[in-house]
Amino acid sequence: MSTKLTRIKGGTVTTPKGFLAGAVEAGIKYQGRLDLGVLFSEKPCTAAGVFTSNKIKSAPVVFDQKQLKNGTARAIVVNSGCANACTGKPGMKNAAETAVVAAQKLGVSKDSVLVSSTGVIGTQMPMDRLKAALSRLELAPNGGHDLVRAMMTTDTFPKEIAVSVETDSGKFTIGGVAKGAGMIHPNMATLLCFITTDASMSRVLLNNALKKAVGRSFNMVSVDGDTSPSDSVIVLANGMSGMKVDRRNTPAFQAGLEEVCLYLAKCIARDGEGATRLMEITVEGAVSEQDACQAARTISTSPLVKTAVHGADPNWGRVIAAVGRSGVRLDESRIDMYLNGTCVMRRGTPQDFDKKALGLTMRGKEVSIRVDLNLGDGKATAWGCDLSKEYVAINADYTT
Repeated sequence: MSTKLTRIKGGTVTTPKGFLAGAVEAGIKYQGRLDLGVLFSEKPCTAAGVFTSNKIKSAPVVFDQKQLKNGTARAIVVNSGCANACTGKPGMKNAAETAVVAAQKLGVSKDSVLVSSTGVIGTQMPMDRLKAALSRLELAPNGGHDLVRAMMTTDTFPKEIAVSVETDSGKFTIGGVAKGAGMIHPNMATLLCFITTDASMSRVLLNNALKKAVGRSFNMVSVDGDTSPSDSVIVLANGMSGMKVDRRNTPAFQAGLEEVCLYLAKCIARDGEGATRLMEITVEGAVSEQDACQAARTISTSPLVKTAVHGADPNWGRVIAAVGRSGVRLDESRIDMYLNGTCVMRRGTPQDFDKKALGLTMRGKEVSIRVDLNLGDGKATAWGCDLSKEYVAINADYTT
C-alpha cells in the first residue's frame, strides 16, 4: 500500500476534523499568561496513553490511568504552574473535581474527561481560580495554538505539528502538541504530549501504535536525566475523516504517528533548558536494537559529553567512555566513531583530523555523533542537548 505524508503548514492538535480547543489565564502560578486549556472532540474517541515510569506519579497521571481503562475519552483539561504531584488525597480529589467541572462545562460524561498538569511539585491546585477560569473558556477550531501555550513552563517556543496521511484506501490527519524542556529523560520523556487523529481504529491497534511510536521518539530523548511524575502522552481518535485503520493499513498510520512524535521529540531536545545545541546520537552495528538504544541513551545523558558539545570541544574520548560504561556488548578493536561526519576513530584506533576545523563545525545548532560497533544490525538514534550555565541558573531558582 502506498503512503504519502505531508506536513500541514501551521498545523496543530486541532487540525484533524472534529477537534476544538481553547485556553485562558487562570493565574495558577503566573499572571498575564495562558495557563489552563481544554482539548475537545465533537465525537467520542478511542483513546490510549503512555505515562511516566517514575514510581512517584502525579494525581492526574493516576486519575488518567484509571479513566483510560475503558479505552475511550473525549476531552483533556491541562494546566501549567502546578504539577499536582506529591499532593496526597487532596490532590486526587482536585484532579477528579477538575474532570467533573470540565464535563459540566462541555456537556459530556465526567468519565470521558482526562486531566493533565505540569509545573511545581508539592503544591495544591488553586481550585477556585481553576473553576472560575474554566467557566470563561471558549473552544475554537484553531484553539490548538492557544492550548500549546497554556501547557508551557520553561519552554521557549510552542511545539505543535499536523500531518496529512494519504493511502490507497483513504486520507486522514494526525496532529499533536507537546511541552517539555526540563526533567526530560528516556522512559516517557515528553512531560506532556497530546495527539489527535480523525481516523478510526480499535483500542488494541491504537495502543500498540502509540507504544511503538513513543519507544522510537520520546523515549529516545534526554535533557537532564530526570523523569517527571507528570509525563504523559495521550492520543485521541474520533474517526471523523471516515477513514478506518485496520491491520492492512496500520503501517500508514504508524508512519504518520511517528512523523508527529519524532518532530515533537526533537523540538523538546532542541528546547532543553539553557540548551544552545541539539545532539543527534546514532549507534549502529550493535548486536541488537536494545543494545543500540542503551548505548545511544547513555551518550545522550553523559554530562561530560554534553559539556564538551556546549564548548564545541571535539573531545571524542568522552563518547567512547560513555559507550564503554553503557553495559552493551562491544569489542573496542571494532569500533568506528564519527563526529559531525568526521571519522575520529576507526577499528578502535584514533584517526588524524583537524581539531580546530572540527571544533568550528560544532559551533552550529546541531552536532551529530555516530558510533558503529561493527557487531550486528542493531541501530538506534537518540536526541539530547548540551549542558550550559543557563541550565543551572534556570533550575537554581525555579520556585524562588
